[in-house]
Amino acid sequence: MARTRDFLAVDLGASGGRVLAGRWDGARFGLSEVHRFANEPVSSIGRLHWDVLAIWSEIKRGMARYAAGQRVPAPNGDGGAERLGELAGLGLDTWGVDFALLDRAGNLLGNPYHYRDRRTAGIMELAFERVPRRDVFMTTGVQPMHYNTLYQLFAVALAEDPQLEAAATMLTMPNLFAYWLCGQRVAERTHATTTQCLDAHTGGWAIGLLEALRIPTRILPPLAEPGTLLGPTSTEVSAETGLSPVPVFAVASHDTASAVAAIPGLDIESAYISSGTWSLMGVETASPIITDAVLAAGFTNEGGVAGTTRLLRNIPGLWLVAECRRRWQRDGQDYGWDELVAAAERSPGLHSLIDPDDPSLLNPQDMPAAIRALCRATGQVPPESVGAIVRCCLDSLALRCRATLDELAMVTGRRPKMLRVVGGGSRNRLLCQLIADACGLPLVAGPAEATAFGNLLVQAIAAGELNGLAEGRAAVAASVTLDTYEPQSGAAWDAALTRLRDLAASTPTS
Repeated sequence: MARTRDFLAVDLGASGGRVLAGRWDGARFGLSEVHRFANEPVSSIGRLHWDVLAIWSEIKRGMARYAAGQRVPAPNGDGGAERLGELAGLGLDTWGVDFALLDRAGNLLGNPYHYRDRRTAGIMELAFERVPRRDVFMTTGVQPMHYNTLYQLFAVALAEDPQLEAAATMLTMPNLFAYWLCGQRVAERTHATTTQCLDAHTGGWAIGLLEALRIPTRILPPLAEPGTLLGPTSTEVSAETGLSPVPVFAVASHDTASAVAAIPGLDIESAYISSGTWSLMGVETASPIITDAVLAAGFTNEGGVAGTTRLLRNIPGLWLVAECRRRWQRDGQDYGWDELVAAAERSPGLHSLIDPDDPSLLNPQDMPAAIRALCRATGQVPPESVGAIVRCCLDSLALRCRATLDELAMVTGRRPKMLRVVGGGSRNRLLCQLIADACGLPLVAGPAEATAFGNLLVQAIAAGELNGLAEGRAAVAASVTLDTYEPQSGAAWDAALTRLRDLAASTPTS
């Protein structure tokens, strides 16, 4: 019988976190959830923070639950389970942009701010007075967004925040928790690329840009590649969790970087969609693509595993449907996701269309009402039934993917021949079929747990269990069931895209 090894993956999102166990049997991963917890921002004297000490406690609680004898599904998929194997590693991935400041002794100087905190309002425009927007992009390859780490740091510098004066080190979220686990203060590269503080040409910190914005560069930690062994968990952590010292690896610690690392079959002929509440659509490239066309089209360059680059854009995802569902729940109609999809399947397709990026849909109190109002404003018959509203959302999201695909082809000079969808949206069979139809391309869906698999496969590569990214992706493919969707009704979708563009152009502006 082949030796099995376990790896723990800590996956932290902006609304919740999980500790998962992955069992590797030499060919496949078995995956189980050990611990799940909420992650909610906390408001204090008008500022919005992350409760990082609560998150830290939950991470340790998950480790302790594993140590207490968590049963892990066997990778053979027969439904059986095995008790603890050899724990070979632990890695963390999180959301992007937010950070903590530490003093010289490594103590936390304050609760990290949430990226939605109002302190960055108008800050990006002030930054561009010192360094023009185009120059920032041409240095970093990252689209300027007001919540990026760069502008959060600039806000702190402009405010002459005493925490910044006392700071010796800045650590983004996954690096903070890795430091608390094993004592190493580093910046994992894929996460660092999302901060807009890295020079995309040299691979190092963008010192000139940071100095122009009067951000102290002394706080920047050394960079570490994904797969770096950071060290064993500390004796204190081992005592608290009941685990013997565990190797802590720097994985692709931005959650999207981990998700893309786990996409089976991803190659230069493929585009990917990491689909969930929000979606990210892009291609994997050998190096950043930094041009005026990329800047104008809203794409960004972020780091991937094995020196790759993720050229991608954030596009609307299932948030529209989730907000409709939340409103219906408040009105006493608690529809399950399967019910909503079934209702949408029974509704006529391409009847009502909306621009998912329309400002009126950003954060309305009543999403169904906002969708109907937008349809009326563009001269359409508004959807009234639950199924019609959900179908309007899904059709429009599929068309948004098609438009993004066209723009990807324009900026890269290559049109993908295959779509690969991972994340929670890969379970939505209707959405996957609609995206395939809209884009006129075959689509492979899965795995839904791509972020966790990406975290695990980087650990397995670092531990010598897998020989590189291609072998890791093949192992993920062997561990899950993938679904393929063939495109249908191409002409109808071409006409619908033209119609949606005309509708967007005709939308009244406030």
